[in-house]
Amino acid sequence: MICLELILKKIKNEIESIIGLDTSKAISCSAKTGVGIPEILQAVVDRIPSPKDNVDHATKALIFDSYYDPYRGVIVYFRIMSGGISTKDKILLMASKKSYDLDEIGVMAPDQVKVNELHAGEVGYLAASIKAVADARVGDTITLQDSPAEEALPGYTEAKPMVFCGLFPTDADQYPDLREALDKLQLSDAALKYEPETSSAMGFGFRCGFLGLLHMEIVQERLEREYDLDLIVTAPSVIYKVKMIDGEVLMIDNPATLPDPQQRETIEEPYVRMEIYAPNDYNGTLMGLCQDRRGDFVDMKYITTDRVTLIYEIPLAEVVTDFFDQMKSRTKGYASMEYHLIGYRKNELVRLDVLINSERADPLTTIVHKDSAYAVGKGLVGKLKELIPKQQFKIPLQASIGSRVIASEGISALRKDVLSKCYGGDISRKKKLLKKQAKGKKRMKSMGKVDVPQEAFMAVLKLNND
Repeated sequence: MICLELILKKIKNEIESIIGLDTSKAISCSAKTGVGIPEILQAVVDRIPSPKDNVDHATKALIFDSYYDPYRGVIVYFRIMSGGISTKDKILLMASKKSYDLDEIGVMAPDQVKVNELHAGEVGYLAASIKAVADARVGDTITLQDSPAEEALPGYTEAKPMVFCGLFPTDADQYPDLREALDKLQLSDAALKYEPETSSAMGFGFRCGFLGLLHMEIVQERLEREYDLDLIVTAPSVIYKVKMIDGEVLMIDNPATLPDPQQRETIEEPYVRMEIYAPNDYNGTLMGLCQDRRGDFVDMKYITTDRVTLIYEIPLAEVVTDFFDQMKSRTKGYASMEYHLIGYRKNELVRLDVLINSERADPLTTIVHKDSAYAVGKGLVGKLKELIPKQQFKIPLQASIGSRVIASEGISALRKDVLSKCYGGDISRKKKLLKKQAKGKKRMKSMGKVDVPQEAFMAVLKLNND
């Protein structure tokens, strides 16, 4: 509430500095006598300069919003910065390099009202049978095909996925349905990226890229609710920059594809600058949380006497797991945060593999800091021991860095008492039955397949809670 009051006060001061009126007096006067607000609006009209007359320049229009209409295609909202657009023109989207014939242009009044042409300074919408939102991205520049502008409006950058995870259907028969659902979602969500992926543990699925953890959760919920899909979602990961010995630089978004230590020279991970807003009483617990997540303290600012802003630089990989949940639980819901990417930094990172029955489980592979590898590996195999059900044979669980095993657990087999019928007799009879059982268990272990439940693939997220 205090932050909101400060923002409103800042906006009020900026308006007063522009139009030269005391807005508080005008608003209080309006509340008592019914006058005051018209004077403010008239002052805005009189004193704020109007848009420049750029009608004679080359057409440039800025896209500030768009949505997908199933009947008309993508509807684009734009503001014309220079030149003009009419229904007879053929437009060119400068970033996507695609051209379209206009079906309709108009203004919002407040509903959509068709017009024949729009000029510089006006805001409107257009429909041109655009099939995907990715072709009309926010920030792109619209110009005319016949007389295009020399350069686009500044400031446009394509949205890049920052968080990656694997999406796999629990039933292999739902793989075509998952592909169709992702195709439909991408029509209205240009930031969603995906490509096919195959896992030895979970079969066929997709490696998906998202803008953040919230974006990932929304897409997952939509797939499950709107398209009735039962999904397994692997733990989220970020993009790592790997420099090879031969000088080549690789961008790795899947920990399972990280090259071996003999082939790589350094690993860099993305860092974010995070600002946490919270009451002063929770300074200690929040600073402890940031230190546990390898955060570097930058600054601490007091907004008021009882509210503070903590500024840290933290690896993005530590943020995309359960940082937000931990922050909320430690501050009883009073804290809030925001962060932005500040670049890559070199760290001592290693690939932690998980072996289930001597086979590497790629969805459980993670990239962790060298100092915390043992704790993460021991906690991970311990969590898997609780989550994976017993089989007819013993299942070894191992966490390894390269060829070196750093933690190990075992799930005991479901054992049948083959000696129950031997109530007497010679000991050789019992040894024969036990030897026969051991031989069968060994054969079953080499041929058997371990069924890993969905909860096991999210065990990485539960380690920090414990």
